[in-house]
Amino acid sequence: MPLTLASLVQHSALKLTVRAGEGRLDTPVRWAHASELADPVPYMDGGELLLVTATNLDAEDPGTMRRYVQRLAGAKVAGLGFAVGVTYDDIPAALVDAADEAGLPLLEVPRRTPFIAISKAVSAAIAADQYRAVTAGFEAQRDLTRAALAGDGPAGLLARLAAHVDGWAALYDTSGAVVAAAPDWAARRAARLTPDVERLRDRPAPASVVVGTADDSDRVEIQSLGTGRLIRGALAVGTGSAPGTAERYAVHSAAALLTLTTARSRSLQGAEQRLGAAVLRMLLAGQSDHARAVAGDLYGGLLDAPFRLLIAETPAPSTPAAPQALAEAMEAAAARSGETLLTVPEGDRVVVLAADGGAAVAACAAYIQAQEERPARETGADDGDVVVGLSAPAGPIAVSAAYKQAEQALSVARRRGRALVEHEELAAGSLLPLLADDAVRAFADGILRPLSEHDAKGRGDLVASLRAWLSRHGQWDAAAADLGVHRHTLRYRMRRVEEILGRSLDDPDVRMELWLALKTTAASSAGPEGG
Repeated sequence: MPLTLASLVQHSALKLTVRAGEGRLDTPVRWAHASELADPVPYMDGGELLLVTATNLDAEDPGTMRRYVQRLAGAKVAGLGFAVGVTYDDIPAALVDAADEAGLPLLEVPRRTPFIAISKAVSAAIAADQYRAVTAGFEAQRDLTRAALAGDGPAGLLARLAAHVDGWAALYDTSGAVVAAAPDWAARRAARLTPDVERLRDRPAPASVVVGTADDSDRVEIQSLGTGRLIRGALAVGTGSAPGTAERYAVHSAAALLTLTTARSRSLQGAEQRLGAAVLRMLLAGQSDHARAVAGDLYGGLLDAPFRLLIAETPAPSTPAAPQALAEAMEAAAARSGETLLTVPEGDRVVVLAADGGAAVAACAAYIQAQEERPARETGADDGDVVVGLSAPAGPIAVSAAYKQAEQALSVARRRGRALVEHEELAAGSLLPLLADDAVRAFADGILRPLSEHDAKGRGDLVASLRAWLSRHGQWDAAAADLGVHRHTLRYRMRRVEEILGRSLDDPDVRMELWLALKTTAASSAGPEGG
C-alpha cells in the first residue's frame, strides 16, 4: 500500500496531530520537504508533505494564510506539517481556518519531533512500499512463467495476467483479430480496439499506445509483440487506472513471454528456410507431387492456387541485406493477411513464391514505389535499392518456367535501369503482331460482344473495368484506383462480367482468353502502323 498521511498520523514515534482536513488523510505522500519560503510552490512537484515552522510567514493574518494555503492546494501538496513551540506555541487560528476552507490536511508537529524524523519515516515507508512492489512483480513474473510453461497456451497466461493487474487482457494476431482474452467477457471489449492494433502494427516493434474504451471505463495499454521489423501480434491490458510497479512488472513479463511463444526461434526459422529451399528445388526439378508432400501444411496452401515467382537482388554488391528487407516487408504483409509465403535466399539475392494478387505481391509493388520516390543520392543508387523480376502467374508444374521468366525480367530490369519488371511486359511485345489474324479478331469480337453491348446501353463500363482488373492481375485496390472507382464497385462489375459471359474469372484459361481478346481489340484500333 502507498504511504498516506493517515499512516504518518498512526506512526507512534512521530506524535502527529490532525488539526484540519481529516477527510483527506488517505492522500498518498510522495515525499517530505521542509521549506520556510513564503511561496515554496515553484519548488514542489506535488504529493509532498510540506514541513514549516512559519519563520517567514505571517501565520496570524487570515488573508496571507488563505493565499498561502490555496497556492499549496493548487500545487497538489499532500499536506502541511506545522512545528509548534518554535515560532508559534500553537498553530494560529488563521492557518487552521484557511486549511479547513481549502480542505488541505494540516498536521501539528510537536517540538520533540524533528523534521528529519518525519523525513526518515517517509523515506523508509516509500522504500518498503517499493520493495513490496518489486517483490510482488518478481512473483508475478514467476507465476506468469509457470503459466506459459503449463501448456495451456496464451489463454492460461492471459488469465494469470488479468488477475495480477485486477483487469483484463487480450492477445491479437498480426491481422488485428482477437486470439484469446481473459476473462471471457473481455473478448468483445478487446475486439472494439482492433483499429488501434492495426495502427500500432505499422510501427517497428516494440511499440505501445494507451487508449480509452468507448465508455471510458478502462485505461487500455496495447503493446506490440515481436522484434525488429516483424510484428507477431499485440497484447492489450485494460485496468481501472494506471498500473503500479508490480502490475507493470507483470505486463512487461507477459509481453516478453508472449513474444517468445508467438515468434519463431532462430533455429526454427533456419529449419523452415531449409525446408522451403528443398520445396523450391523439387518444384524446379518438375517434382511437384514430391514438393507438395514435403511442403505439407507449411507451404501446401501456396501450391493450391496461382502464385508468382519473384527474384530480387541489389545493384550494389556491398548491400546484400537489401533483398532481405524486401522479403521481410512481404512476409509482414503476408502474415497480416494470413497468406503463405515461401522465401529462399540465394547468395546475395532472394527468391520468393507469393500468392498471385495477394497482399505480399502488393507489398512488393509498394516497396518498389517507395524506393522510386526516394530522393536520389548524389553518389548514385541508394544503398538499400533492389531490382526485381516478376514471373507471370504459375502453378506447381510450371515453376521452372516461372523461374526463367523472373530471371528474364530481372535481366531486362538491370539493363533498362528499372526497379521492377514483370514478365508480361516482355511477352506483350512479341505477341501483338500475331493478333492481326482475322480468326483472332473474330474470336475477340465474339467473346467481348456481350460486354460491349451491355456498355453501349449505358449501364456501366465493363470492358474498361475488365481490362484494368486483368492488367493489375486481379488486385482490387490498384485496379479500382486506375478506374477512379471504389473497389466494391469494381467487384460488382466483375460479378456482372461473369454473369453476362457465363464464365468464372477464377479460371486462369478464361482470364488468358479475355486478356488476349482485349489486346486484340487494342491492336486493331491502333491500326497496322500502331497509331
